[in-house]
Amino acid sequence: MALPASAKPLRADAERTVRAILEAAERVLSTNPAAPMEQIAEAAGVARTTVHRRFASRESLIAALAAWATQRFHDAVEAARPDTAPPAVALYQVTANVLHVKIGWGFAMGALPTDAPEVARVHAAVLAQCERLFTRLRDAGLLRPDTDLDWARRVYYALIHEAAAEAPDTDAAVDTLATRVVDTLLHGIGTSATP
Repeated sequence: MALPASAKPLRADAERTVRAILEAAERVLSTNPAAPMEQIAEAAGVARTTVHRRFASRESLIAALAAWATQRFHDAVEAARPDTAPPAVALYQVTANVLHVKIGWGFAMGALPTDAPEVARVHAAVLAQCERLFTRLRDAGLLRPDTDLDWARRVYYALIHEAAAEAPDTDAAVDTLATRVVDTLLHGIGTSATP
């Protein structure tokens, strides 16, 4: 998890505890957004006081959860190597990775504070990578030369959003959705025959 510059790094055991709390918070809050901190502590297998020692309030826990999800989103895009992998491979891998984050961290992704500087910085970096990837897709002939890349990216984001709404529970289902998103983006849903 990205820590503020002034924060001390956590010991390994403390970092594991924080991660367990955040993962439990995602599970609990995605089922019941009004769940109390005590329920999150129970799901994490820690004492309520441990949660309160790490997070002063429910709001600070949700802010940390959103920051964690933001970092997972950034890492998912980075792991796909969108600037260096072959463009079609990068597109598929970005799609699959982002779907895993959006599905696995759905509550946190919905709780992202749009005005937080760190969130804005991460989203700007991801947008820049996506812009470069779509340029590479066009230059490789996977998109038509006259494609409006801004529009194509917005359609792509909408396809990912819709695919994530299906919330599959297996990696194979996520891979199927990623394939469907990429296929729809690159080949559309209509026939090529003219009437």
